Amino acid sequence: MTEAKSDMGMPEKEEENRVVFRMVDGIATLTINNPPVNAGSLAVRQGLLSGLARAVKEHAQGVVIVGAGRCFVAGSDLREFGKPLEKPELPDVIKAIEDSPLPVVAALHGVALGGGLELALGCDYRIAAPATKLGLPEVTLGMVPGAGGTQRLPRLIGQVAAVSMVCDGRRIPAADARSLGLVDALAEDDLLAAAIQFLKSEDRPKRLATEQPLPEESPEDFETAANRALKRGKKRPNVAEAVRLVKAAADPDVAATLTDERAVFQRLRLGSDAFALRYLFFAERQAASVDGLDIKAARPLKHAGVVGGGTMGQGIIRALLSAGLTVTVIERDSDALDRAMTALRQSLQNQVDRGRLASSDCAQRLKKLAGATSVDALADCDLVIEAVFEDMVVKAALLRDLEAAMRTDAIIATNTSYLDINTMVTGLSHPERVLGLHFFSPADIMPLLEVVRADKTSDEALATGLALARRLGKQPVVARVAEGFIGNRIYAAYRRRAELLVLDGAAPEDVDRAITSFGFAMGVFAVSDMSGLDIAWAMRKRQAATRDPKARYVAIPDKLCEAGRLGRKTNGGWYDYTDGKATPSPIVAQVIDDCRSEAGIVPTPTDTDTIQRQLMAAIVNEAALLLEEGVAQRPSDVDVTLTNGYGFPRWLGGPLYWAAQQDRAALRADLDALAKAVGHGHREGPVMTVLDQLDLPVKD
Repeated sequence: MTEAKSDMGMPEKEEENRVVFRMVDGIATLTINNPPVNAGSLAVRQGLLSGLARAVKEHAQGVVIVGAGRCFVAGSDLREFGKPLEKPELPDVIKAIEDSPLPVVAALHGVALGGGLELALGCDYRIAAPATKLGLPEVTLGMVPGAGGTQRLPRLIGQVAAVSMVCDGRRIPAADARSLGLVDALAEDDLLAAAIQFLKSEDRPKRLATEQPLPEESPEDFETAANRALKRGKKRPNVAEAVRLVKAAADPDVAATLTDERAVFQRLRLGSDAFALRYLFFAERQAASVDGLDIKAARPLKHAGVVGGGTMGQGIIRALLSAGLTVTVIERDSDALDRAMTALRQSLQNQVDRGRLASSDCAQRLKKLAGATSVDALADCDLVIEAVFEDMVVKAALLRDLEAAMRTDAIIATNTSYLDINTMVTGLSHPERVLGLHFFSPADIMPLLEVVRADKTSDEALATGLALARRLGKQPVVARVAEGFIGNRIYAAYRRRAELLVLDGAAPEDVDRAITSFGFAMGVFAVSDMSGLDIAWAMRKRQAATRDPKARYVAIPDKLCEAGRLGRKTNGGWYDYTDGKATPSPIVAQVIDDCRSEAGIVPTPTDTDTIQRQLMAAIVNEAALLLEEGVAQRPSDVDVTLTNGYGFPRWLGGPLYWAAQQDRAALRADLDALAKAVGHGHREGPVMTVLDQLDLPVKD
């Protein structure tokens, strides 16, 4: 056990003293020491109160609050939020800072998030290391800031910037925080020394954020920012409350608005959205790990290659470049390479034009981008990702070429969406260095990355894939090999049930309307049109030889493809597209009627609730089968996959979390109805057993 000596000469055990007091040149320093991220626990709050009182008693000239280790404070301890909070609470600590006769400086590094940033907002001044990130993520966790964030922040940076920062939950870099007025100075070298010097360089008075006047802004600008926030936040209750509270910062009765904010926070933190989102918070962190795997086994990556410069390949390349990697792109011939390189340069320039990328950063990325028409150019790469056509023969041949061209210690990844990687690596001399990295389009935007562990994938290759996901800022989920892995296999079952609902009597627009009202970002048929009906068509044709002829089969999408209706790219799929807007199609209605007649089906109307529950039953049942087969590691990984890659509403926690909240008898009835509708060949998963395995947050 490590020990730290206090200024009184008595040793202090770090686990018992989460805030370490020091006197340095007449300034009291309070170092928060609650590894790994200095979460604002009860012990931290008690330590800060004690340290503030001691600073006055020992006649300090001022106080600096700083974090030990890698950050200032990465938020409050979320495990406390599902039960009554113990005194002192964070507002009590901030009130003590404001009531103290001493000026208090928050010295920020790493991250200052949530309650950590609210603590800093309660201080008189803020100094930050240049690499610091600041944010208030409470809205993304189903709550609102509850310790003055919605009231102090607008007084420092204005209501327009504040409503966006609060409702988006985004982290902003220290330089931007300095420009906004959130940070008073940047410390290039020794942060603590700079904070002490800041206090001692001149007579710093108390300067409370609550006493600052709101910056003058146009009411119209605020309404625009507020409406944008509400739209992005799906008008969830906590987003609406956050907007209202930021607007209320104009009220001169600060005590009343702070009381209002705290009451809203206390109510929302015990709401269903907050419990679901806290569950996801921990599930996402767990999904990035594999039991028994040492992430330190990952190989260092400097130079990556991408084979295939199409839409998906370009997105992967942009993601790699944004992470600082040197990238070599391979295309089949010079014309294809020129098209890919031109498109990449243009997409980066578009980011510059939109203010999303600095010109200097764009230039730096382009310097690290090269192209070639032979895989021999990949000889020095640490990792190569193939992103060519979804065809087993093509991909298997390419992997053999890559193995011959690359260093023996380099990692090879396939971006396949469905194919069997175990079959793909047959004949390779070193299949252990191959894994799947299934990106979602657009690959530089979508957060999910399925990291697929084939039977012979080494720990080193798997660890490298997970480390790359972290470097790219992706949410990884580890899967074993299966048709469609985790996400696409579940989605195929979901889509099949939706198609059966249409065959049996529902209209495509009824199904889509039901699922978007449930909370999905898009309806299943709208998604098919956007991605292209030919993708699933190719999969069905590949599976045709092994399909059970007794199983129910929906021929509607096949007939749409045969008619040239491949989705938005042909201006017609499940819907017609006039001026880019989806409208129900009489052609599709006729195809549906014809298929019903051929199958001898008399259409039966289906209500919204039944559609929703049947689609959820299909998802949950397939998830249980995946877990039974060991394709997914744990139930929560399924929830992480569906919420990060398939538009499942985050405030419902994921499909298995949702199912765990349902009445078991009602869920059983839904599963029975699913089995009846699917008919011959239906496999029932161990749903109830899986739900019992979920690590659900405790509600006190």
